Amino acid sequence: MRRLLIFLSLFLCVCFNVSAQDKQAVSGTIRDADGSPLPGITILEKGTKNGALTDAAGSFRLQVNPKAVLVISGIGFISQEIAVNGNSSLNVSLAVDNKNLGEVVVTALGIKREKKSLGYALQEVSGDKLVEARESNLANALSGKVSGLQVLRSSNGPAGSTKINLRGNNSLTGTNQPLIVVDGIPLDNFTGATNNDYWNPSKDMGNGLADINPDDIETMSVLKGPSAAALYGSRAGNGVILITTKTGRKQKGAGITYTSQVGFSEIFATPDRQNRFGQGNEGIFAADGTSSWGPALDGQSVTDWSGKQTTLQAYDNVKNYFDKGFNFKNTISFQQQVSEGTSVYTSITHLTDKGIIPGSKLNRTNLTARAVSRFGENKRWTSDTKVQYINSKANNRPQNGDNTGNVFRTLYGLPTNLDIRDFSAAKRDNGKMLWFGSGNAVNPYWAKLYDLNEDIRDRFLMTGSLKYDFTSWLNAELKAGADFYGTNAEAKRYAGSPSPANGSYSRSKETFSEINYSALISARKDNLFGKLGGAVTAGGNLMRQQRDRLDASVGELQIPDFFFLNNGKSNPSITPSSSEKRINSVYGTIGVNWDAYWFVDVTLRNDWSSALSKANRSYFYPSVSTSLIVTDMISHLGGEAPSWLSYGKVRASYAMVGNDLAPYSLYNTYDVSKDPNGNTVVKRKNILFDANVRSELIKSTEVGAELKLFKNRLSVDFAWYKSNATRQLIDLPMDPLSGYSSKKINAGNIENTGIELMLNARVVENPSGFSWDLGANFSNNKNTVKEIAPGVSLYSLGGFDDVQIYAAAGEKYGEIWGTAFQRVTDPASPAFGKMIVNASGYPLASANKVRLGNQQPTAMLGITNTFYYKALSLGFQVDGRFGGKMFSGTLSGLQRSGAAAETVVNGRRDDIVVDGVIYNDATKTYDPNTVAVRPEQYFANALNGTNVGIVENNLYDASNIRLRNLNVSYNLPSRLLSKTLIQRASVGLSCTNVWLISSHMKGIDPESVYATNTNAIGFEAGSAPTSRTFLFNLSVSF
Repeated sequence: MRRLLIFLSLFLCVCFNVSAQDKQAVSGTIRDADGSPLPGITILEKGTKNGALTDAAGSFRLQVNPKAVLVISGIGFISQEIAVNGNSSLNVSLAVDNKNLGEVVVTALGIKREKKSLGYALQEVSGDKLVEARESNLANALSGKVSGLQVLRSSNGPAGSTKINLRGNNSLTGTNQPLIVVDGIPLDNFTGATNNDYWNPSKDMGNGLADINPDDIETMSVLKGPSAAALYGSRAGNGVILITTKTGRKQKGAGITYTSQVGFSEIFATPDRQNRFGQGNEGIFAADGTSSWGPALDGQSVTDWSGKQTTLQAYDNVKNYFDKGFNFKNTISFQQQVSEGTSVYTSITHLTDKGIIPGSKLNRTNLTARAVSRFGENKRWTSDTKVQYINSKANNRPQNGDNTGNVFRTLYGLPTNLDIRDFSAAKRDNGKMLWFGSGNAVNPYWAKLYDLNEDIRDRFLMTGSLKYDFTSWLNAELKAGADFYGTNAEAKRYAGSPSPANGSYSRSKETFSEINYSALISARKDNLFGKLGGAVTAGGNLMRQQRDRLDASVGELQIPDFFFLNNGKSNPSITPSSSEKRINSVYGTIGVNWDAYWFVDVTLRNDWSSALSKANRSYFYPSVSTSLIVTDMISHLGGEAPSWLSYGKVRASYAMVGNDLAPYSLYNTYDVSKDPNGNTVVKRKNILFDANVRSELIKSTEVGAELKLFKNRLSVDFAWYKSNATRQLIDLPMDPLSGYSSKKINAGNIENTGIELMLNARVVENPSGFSWDLGANFSNNKNTVKEIAPGVSLYSLGGFDDVQIYAAAGEKYGEIWGTAFQRVTDPASPAFGKMIVNASGYPLASANKVRLGNQQPTAMLGITNTFYYKALSLGFQVDGRFGGKMFSGTLSGLQRSGAAAETVVNGRRDDIVVDGVIYNDATKTYDPNTVAVRPEQYFANALNGTNVGIVENNLYDASNIRLRNLNVSYNLPSRLLSKTLIQRASVGLSCTNVWLISSHMKGIDPESVYATNTNAIGFEAGSAPTSRTFLFNLSVSF
């Protein structure tokens, strides 16, 4: 027996030695085309399951058969097969797979993943596409580029604000804007004017996203639904926009790039106005008249407002007043791999934008410095530090609404026989404002020179992270980031103004800070058990936010033009405010995949918010998603997909997220102020807060499919989604006798259902000749208020006078209510539907406000075409909004004053017989109207007798189609640059707001809204004209 054991042992040793001699060790480094090491690359011995992953230094080591063939592959790179042939060391360079660059995307928490593994909709926009848009405000560059994303602009000049909405509105009282995250750190995207006050609107102070320089952006990922954004918890109820900035790559030459942009702007759209009739009333000239109901302008001689004899003729005052805008932007950037494992990116950009509004100007400077370094043993450590500094200065932000300082309202309604240039001196010899007639309208030149405002903002965005790779499949990362800014603003109104006579002064200071600390540990293995792969992440975040503001003003100065807060006829008004908020969070993900074609992911997050009471401040947000790559499954199971189907995927997801509260929303606090005598007054707020209120909750379901056809020449992405936002934070009306006007409660349910379709096609492909790329984005969303609260059917979102925007139970979000024309409502009457007029022939208005339409579009479409011929490219974008209504306060005012185009027909002002009926009390029937009325009485009194007139009369279809931009670029041939220091050079021409192809709003731009930081967007009033910009672009790399 002993001899047998010895024999078996010797036999096994021999077998082992023979087996060992069949294997050999192979090691090496995998790099990209620039020579940078590539971590996470898979090296697999062909025909076996034997493999390894490269570490942080791009290195690997593997035992293989001496005659083995190694398959080397990685996300975004072209795979290679290399025969070992007895070699023990291999150094391989992988080329980027340009056809599949879009397959690697940035997801929540900045994690890069294969797009095929995602079970939800995500759309990426490259930095190049954002730069091509040539917009001063980054938010505007997204117009038409992302399905389901709506861009709402103010028209308040180059420093005006923009609001972004993704997949409809989820909240009655929240902003409904997505969270903006820059390199993993949330950005405060403050947005525009905050109220709908027609008479005293707040000033539009721009939006936070505009501070980001498009030239610094590598990619932008739009996480549309709760499933994509669930890892951001209570801040992600309206989706997330992830911005990844450039990190620096190895460049040929010095790595220095200079880009320059010079642009000129002109008026794009203004309200339709008449130039046939001048000052006066009832056809009679009045030199001090502010209306245009006077005589026809036939060259007759009159005495004008200044006492001079003049001939009546028409002047184009809008053209004569507004400037040719000027835009000048310069960027110098440096990016390079400065040493083994260390890359640097720095840039400085300065923008000067003098828009078409005289006196308005925006100056912005962006400084960015970022360094990424891999160091330590085997390059396991990675540090990433970045500092961005933004300084912006805005002068003379314009005023909207019916405020007397609104120069657009004044210009549009100015009688056309007056030449605005006659008032360019602005000031009379006595120091008073130079103007004609009575009233308190402001001379536009006076506003430019003596009604001034200025604000300066300094902002820092800072991030720092340290990552350690324990193995090729396990790493941990610590990150800290901050968003700091301070804004100083002041407004000076000089003596001589209509009101107050001695002038006024105000100033404000606001500081904001948000600091985030996070930790994340990640593990990923694609070969856990056979074909089963998995990934796990776990982490946490601490957020600290603080905002302080101080506003001070004096109503009228004691000493004229001495702008000092203590120089007031009364005590200065001083309003301080301060708020703090904290959110602590833990989160994690669990993902599994089978044979790399079926993926299931679960995310979990729990937040603790200081804005909620102790009993309710903890809330949990989970999500689950799955995706199945049908074509890969067929292939792995031994089948074969049709030749025309290159790729097929189906996906589904379910998620819960929320909308958090603002600080101090649950506590009954007091306002402290001063009365006119300087005494301290403490006043209780008129809203009763309930400490049991919780955050809003959003539940979402989404399904979708992705197809690539005809060898990837055509790709289609389809999504259907449904979300319900419950526990709405609303102010429930209370009996005034209680001492409160309303009570804050949780109630309501807002639903969004919709479809999205994204299409990309290489229509023609000829690398050495002509090629054509086509992209399209379509979305249709139905935003419904399912319920509000027991006994509540209407909830006001905003409005003014007779124009009100409501959330109505059972109706679409954003119903527009107002006065309407009275019509015959009896279906049995022959006059059914006809307008009812009174005995004088004037249309009658409804006694109460009624539903007139909805502010939201039913569908949006964006189409992009790019044509290439060798080094020349031509691109343009057409986008459209379909459905939805908008009320125009501008057109109402022009009709009242006689300046509107429709007040003149064929050069004449004949009497008008309204197409309506008059009630015959004797016969109890309706007779056709035959009573003629003067145009002045019809437009000024009947239609617009109140502040906004009969609302239905100026409610328009907001559908529009426009040629958004057009650009041509040319890359200089390398043979022309070969003997210079220049590595690359290109020149280009572009135009934004090229052509408003179709619109129903009589010269008003349907994209211009009254106030962007509000949910009531269905109207405009006295908005500035939008502009068209022509740009010349130059880019040179050394």
